[in-house]
Amino acid sequence: MVRGQKLERLMWSIALPGFGQLLNRKYIKGVLLIALEVMINHQSHLNKVIQSSFTGDIAGAIAEADYQWLMFYPCVYMYGIWDAYRDADEEPKPFAFFPFVFAAFFATVGLIYSPYLLGPVWLTLVFCFIGVGVGIFLEKMFSQ
Repeated sequence: MVRGQKLERLMWSIALPGFGQLLNRKYIKGVLLIALEVMINHQSHLNKVIQSSFTGDIAGAIAEADYQWLMFYPCVYMYGIWDAYRDADEEPKPFAFFPFVFAAFFATVGLIYSPYLLGPVWLTLVFCFIGVGVGIFLEKMFSQ
């Protein structure tokens, strides 16, 4: 697959989990991921949480979030991104999943601590990027 197409799948999956799968012609998986994203988004009140966070109402975001549902989001989101990226790759690398897995794990941990610092959007994103960095480091370390 052309590198630009691989990047396209990755970017559409970041926009909404399942879109990359649809582009990869994995229709059942794509529809399932979209349905999961919509269900988790709705049940966790994620759009309201994002809106409150972006307008600086962190206390409102924390109060609005349904953490029991929101805890599923990082793993579903990162799995959707990784799966679309992997399926678009003609030569999968053995540890290419590390940045995605560690991003999901760290984001979930960030979400757990988010009521105490920065709220459910910002702390989760900070931890997610730390997880990506750890994953890239470990991917390079194990690939040698």
